Amino acid sequence: MSGVQPEKRRGRKGKAVCALLLATSVFGLLRPALLYAQETDLRGEVSESAILADQQKRAQAGQGQAASANAPTQESPRTYLPASAGAVPDTDAPTTASVFDPPTTPDDTSADTPTPPKPRQSAAARQRTADQAKAAKQTAANKKAKKTTTTTAADNAATGDIDAAATDQQPANSRALTVDSADRLKLDPGAERTAAIEGQKKKAEDDPFAATGVKWGSFIIRPTLEQGLTASSNADSSSTGSSALLSETALRFNAISDWRENSATIDGYGIFRETISGEQVHDAQGRIEGQLNVDLDNELRAIAKLGYEAVPESASAPGAVPDSSSQPVRQTVNGSLGLEKDVGKMQFTVTGGIAHDTFGDAKLNDGTSLSQKDRDSTLYSMKLRTGYEISPALTPFTEVELGRRVYDLGVDSSGFDRSSTTLGARVGTKLDLGEKLAGEFSAGWLREAISDDRLPAISGPSVNADVKWSPERGTIIGLTGQTMIEDSTTAGQSGDILYSGRLTGERQIRANLTGNAALGLDWRDYTGIDGHDLTLSAEAGLTWWLNRYVGLTSRARTEKLTSNLPGRNYTANSVFLGLKLQR
Repeated sequence: MSGVQPEKRRGRKGKAVCALLLATSVFGLLRPALLYAQETDLRGEVSESAILADQQKRAQAGQGQAASANAPTQESPRTYLPASAGAVPDTDAPTTASVFDPPTTPDDTSADTPTPPKPRQSAAARQRTADQAKAAKQTAANKKAKKTTTTTAADNAATGDIDAAATDQQPANSRALTVDSADRLKLDPGAERTAAIEGQKKKAEDDPFAATGVKWGSFIIRPTLEQGLTASSNADSSSTGSSALLSETALRFNAISDWRENSATIDGYGIFRETISGEQVHDAQGRIEGQLNVDLDNELRAIAKLGYEAVPESASAPGAVPDSSSQPVRQTVNGSLGLEKDVGKMQFTVTGGIAHDTFGDAKLNDGTSLSQKDRDSTLYSMKLRTGYEISPALTPFTEVELGRRVYDLGVDSSGFDRSSTTLGARVGTKLDLGEKLAGEFSAGWLREAISDDRLPAISGPSVNADVKWSPERGTIIGLTGQTMIEDSTTAGQSGDILYSGRLTGERQIRANLTGNAALGLDWRDYTGIDGHDLTLSAEAGLTWWLNRYVGLTSRARTEKLTSNLPGRNYTANSVFLGLKLQR
């Protein structure tokens, strides 16, 4: 018994030692979990860097204790590898070992430090990870270039490895969140929308049947040709005229420069009439005029004009040759140069002009010709205008005119010196209301004194106007007025003063249908004799465009002259129907 009892005591003692070793091992296994729970409860969630630093320091402390006790070399604890690249130990981790560190036993070589479990995530961290995974899936649907990487992150999140997926894909998820946030920005309801390039509606043209023009150098030319027939009750508009059917051709053109600075315009027309049946009429008339506008320095502008006109004398004109088969053709060459200067609200304009008239021979009914060279003359004129701009729409002005007419022959066939001096003064207003109302009108006095004392001076009120008014879109109403002095070569007569006025209207009835109308009034007052002429005229027309280049045009006109002088009364009615071409 005495021999057995010591062995039992040794057996009990061994069992106690084993139980102690087992408890120590279990405590060592549970120590990291208890430590993490304690630190989490005391100061919240601990970062992975802090845990790594703490484990490394405890491992170093354990190795130091083992070395001091001459214990066998223990296996170094496994190093914690962070899931995210670039993670570094937390420098603020505590350097003091925990009181829960297990005692190191030299005889126990199995007491290795176990790998700590993954830290549990807080609710906010889990929600953030879920959001990142959702953003990664959205990015994969929108951006095919990142499909593979984003799909991997989404699969990792679905299998539960959210930490690794969220950490590996953090840069991509950040970009995805940025893109997704930009895509979700609210649009400004007041922002201007830009439609697609294809399918955009083009702005409708103001006049889809207007002439497009032809590019010629730096000018855009718009030619128009009319060809038709005219039936007239008085072919030559005279007191002895008769009816006729005429072929009438009219060519008109307008050219406008396409310059960056300054501008130039050229306008011209030509009308040719030829008898088909009835009274014989063979005449042609035309005019061309150009204008150049140049802007100089210091608010100074220059305006130059040059023109040429050839018109046969009308059979109803005071200077017409009686008993003639063809009236003389008057040719006029004129030019002018003007300078405009603005000084504050004051406007100054000075214009100098010259015009030369040449008359051809008149063909009499007996086949002979009668020279009209005693009617050839040159007119030199100078105008000075001063205006004050009350507003951009209203500029009153005063104008003074001085002229000198010199005849090529000092004395005409009747023995009179018909050279004369012209003096005029007028006041008026210039209007500029844009497309609504624009133009000018003036009134004053005009006088022409003849060098021969036997002939009285021609004088009278002067009225001039050139105004355009548009009461509504597509309608233009124009008013023109002019006062002219007409010289005469009739023996003992000085001439007359002519007042001419026109009221015109143009209406775009439809896009391809245009109507026009005109009323005219002429009053001629003879000087030296008690005589006067009154001429009334009316005209209406329609133009129907088949397309942009071809149209049908027609017009009807009536004209009547009433005079207290014998042999001057007449009435003329005419109808025109033709084809109009434009480019």
